[in-house]
Amino acid sequence: MVEAVIWDFGGVLTSSPFEAFARFETERGLPIDIIRRTNAANHFENAWAKFERAEIDLDTFDALFAEESRALGAEVRGRDVLPLLSGTLRPEMVEALKIIKQNHKTGCITNNLPANAIGSASGRTLYVAEVMALFDHVIESAKIGLRKPDPKIYEMMTDKLGVDPKRCVYLDDLGVNLKPAREMGMTTIKVTSGEQAIAELEAATGLKLR
Repeated sequence: MVEAVIWDFGGVLTSSPFEAFARFETERGLPIDIIRRTNAANHFENAWAKFERAEIDLDTFDALFAEESRALGAEVRGRDVLPLLSGTLRPEMVEALKIIKQNHKTGCITNNLPANAIGSASGRTLYVAEVMALFDHVIESAKIGLRKPDPKIYEMMTDKLGVDPKRCVYLDDLGVNLKPAREMGMTTIKVTSGEQAIAELEAATGLKLR
């Protein structure tokens, strides 16, 4: 029996930034997937990982990301990538979260950036805060210096919620982040769209979410 549903934020409750990455690369004449490949290379210790753990500042991230992308074939400044991250909210996923919250514990584990890293976006900040308030517990990588897919971050969440991992469902848009959760015994859902994720959530929880 499922007792808790744990969510990623970007790419799950919001649209995926990968679409914005692809548009940016096409507009700039950059190699396909250069941003994703830079993010994936040495993913525990690259510029992105260090920035999400708040170990480096914006200027250092900008320079390091440029260096890492250059090594893969084309320079992309870190500062240019950050505005691409603000996806649009998926209202159907937020409604599903509200229904699930009535019956289950809820948590959010998000690899995020230090405060104000993307600049002023008060409207986005407001809706993010409203959605975050729906969770029983939120873990943000930039606040704790730990990020997915480190197994410790999933253990922290199950400890905070007081649930057995085997009684949890975890949603993320990245397979690399789902693997540790699955190895702990969680039911995992790789999110490719809101409709697909909700169908799998209904199957996992037995709830009607639409």
